[in-house]
Amino acid sequence: MNPMQRALSLAEEAIGTTRPNPSVGAVLMYQGDLVGEGATHPPGGPHAEIIALGQAGSFSRGATLYVTMEPCAHHGRTPPCTEALVKAGIAEVHMASLDPNPKSGNGRNQLEAAGIRTFLEEPTRETEQLYEAHTCYADTGLPFVIAKFAMSLDGKIATRTGHSQWITSDEARLYSNELRGRYDSIMVGIGTILQDDPRLTWRKIDGESSRNQPLRIIVDSHGRTPNDARVLTQPGKTLIVTASESSDRLMSLQSTGAEIVSLPSEDGRVHLRNLLRFLGEQEITSVIAEGGNALLGSLFDEQLVDKVMAFTAPSIIGGRDAPSPIGGLGVEDTKKALTLTRVSLQEIGQDYLITGYCMRK
Repeated sequence: MNPMQRALSLAEEAIGTTRPNPSVGAVLMYQGDLVGEGATHPPGGPHAEIIALGQAGSFSRGATLYVTMEPCAHHGRTPPCTEALVKAGIAEVHMASLDPNPKSGNGRNQLEAAGIRTFLEEPTRETEQLYEAHTCYADTGLPFVIAKFAMSLDGKIATRTGHSQWITSDEARLYSNELRGRYDSIMVGIGTILQDDPRLTWRKIDGESSRNQPLRIIVDSHGRTPNDARVLTQPGKTLIVTASESSDRLMSLQSTGAEIVSLPSEDGRVHLRNLLRFLGEQEITSVIAEGGNALLGSLFDEQLVDKVMAFTAPSIIGGRDAPSPIGGLGVEDTKKALTLTRVSLQEIGQDYLITGYCMRK
């Protein structure tokens, strides 16, 4: 067994349960045997290292810890993990990544000062993807933004009559549901609410661990969300972001239990960059923007997207009036088109998922 790979698997299994903390996995080895393992619990609960120490008991002394992120050295909702590791007599700590959050207290230095040998593993794509949202949030104070959409092979998200269910396969939709469970929030524009009346929830599949529902965000500049929209009756929280001043209409929406925030820009629409700042202040570390056309276009126009996940079905819809996934102004010259980096292709059912990264400015 590769102990670091096991720790990464534990961290993956806990994704979606630890918000806003990163999901961490830990494995303790003593003389070649696994004596303890754990993953981060929800905020206020024990960290992965503490769970592993509890399982190992007296075998912790002289043991080697494999952990997916540098142990914390600060007093937060829980005591520092570094203190517990030193007290337990851990001999070595192998880390898959350092914690980019300066508030974590530089745990590696504290461990070495206490005589514990530390080793930083070579970075891998798996580790980078696991902590890409946490790293973005630690570096910028803003959530990591993923633009996700499904389209036909000719780049359509619906027919000319507006029919859009379903473009992709069952397997792709199950994968999309899993993505919702990995991120802190789901964002859509008012057009998606009016046309599709979505629930915007993560739906548990048999055998999966329980996760908190991601925050549902509706970008609704003029307060047009219907009071009977399905998104307002689902478990979890809904945030409606508007550019309008307080009104009877907004008061009525607030009575449904939704939180209403006004963040106007000079053009009378929601100020998207200020929205990301607001979300960061609420400890929302990641946003998966699912459309529609206008919202995604604005996010790209304002260079606020970090990652793209595009599901492409092997079908042709056609029609000059059929909508495409990205609206907005776009570019005037193809040489200025956004080119994704670190692009990967994954086959899901009969569809393909193209994933790539942007440079946010």
